[in-house]
This record gives sequence, structure tokens and C-alpha cells, in this order.
Amino acid sequence: MALALLFGGCTVNYSLSGGAVPATAKTLSVASLEARAPLCSPQTAQGITEALRDLMQAQTPLTLIQSSGDIAYDGAITGYDVQPVAIQANETAAMNRLTITVSVHFANKADSKSDADISVSRFADFPSSQDLSTVETGLVQEIGKQLAQDIFDRTLGNW
Repeated sequence: MALALLFGGCTVNYSLSGGAVPATAKTLSVASLEARAPLCSPQTAQGITEALRDLMQAQTPLTLIQSSGDIAYDGAITGYDVQPVAIQANETAAMNRLTITVSVHFANKADSKSDADISVSRFADFPSSQDLSTVETGLVQEIGKQLAQDIFDRTLGNW
């Protein structure tokens, strides 16, 4: 009887990869990110959205639904820039850098105090001898995974 009383008052708080998902949360929704940056394509926005959905499904016990999840994300790609880096002696760039910035609104139905608006940026370098269009897909996948991890860490990862 003592054990029943002891365990009857306990709550479960899921913790995966150092993160914490409220025990009352059962569903997750990730709205498609908008491509608001001038050079950003809809395919890039969709790729980063999918990276975020995949990571959330892999690192939380939540069920992904279309909208209005107990945990919900929506936002936009607000920056998409290519700049030269690693200038050589002849004043040409040896490398270029693709930087993507995402602004996200995080909503937690169980605890609205933890709702947040965050902005995260990541970049990847590529040789200036290559055209962006030839390496863009791979770079977006790489950056998308990093952005998704940053978003997870800042919202559910207790960072």
C-alpha cells in the first residue's frame, strides 16, 4: 500500500538527449517554414522543415500531427546569404559561405510561460570554384540538421 501511495503521486517527465518534454504533451506540430529571405527557395524552406520534423520525432516520444500540437513550432527563413570568405593573396575568395537564419515561434500548451520566439543561424562553406546551385542541396541538408538541433536545444533541450 505504501508503494502504491509513493508511485501514485509521481509524474513522468520524458528526458531524451538532455531534453525535457512535459508529461502532458502527447502531440507535436511543425508548420511549414515560410521562405521570407530574398534568395531562399521554397524547396530550401521545405527541406529545413523536414529536418526539424525528423529530429523532433527521433528525439521525443511525441506524435507528429498537422497543426495545433501540444508542442508547436512555426516560423520562417529570414536570412539566406552567400558571402566570400578566405580571401587569397590575389584578392579572390577561396571559399564562399552560405548562412541560413531561421526565426521560430515555440508554443507549449502545457506551460505557456515557456513559449518563445527564437532566431538561430548556421553556415557551411564551399569552394568558390563551385557554383552554389551545384552544392546547394547538400549544404541545405547539412545546415538544416544543425538548425533543427539548435531549435530543439533552445526549446526542449533545457539549454
